[in-house]
Amino acid sequence: MGKSTFIITKTDNGRFLFRLEAANKMMICRSQVYESLAACKAGIESIKKNCGTTTTEDQTLQKWETQKNPKWEVYLDKAGEYRFRLKASNGQNILGSDHGYKSKSGCMGGIKSIANNSPDADVVEEK
Repeated sequence: MGKSTFIITKTDNGRFLFRLEAANKMMICRSQVYESLAACKAGIESIKKNCGTTTTEDQTLQKWETQKNPKWEVYLDKAGEYRFRLKASNGQNILGSDHGYKSKSGCMGGIKSIANNSPDADVVEEK
């Protein structure tokens, strides 16, 4: 079985973003847009460093407790679907789901997939 890959792409306006692809080429997640290649690469390194946190702040509960960063946050979007985001130690949002999940278990599976696939993923720049 192959390895996951962070693929960096330059946008039409000269900015950068990345996506994480599993070994089977399925997209796991996509990043925000970064102003520079260096910032994009730093974002990837931050994800690799922070994705293994087991702390999850479940904001879908009626009474949820604020957790310390780094952490995953699970929340409901305006359409009532589950989403996640990863916050770094400094509280900066470094990754978010690019789509909603119908179930919380599906959302949690997305987090698990990123945690399993990110740490040793290759990084390539798309030409």
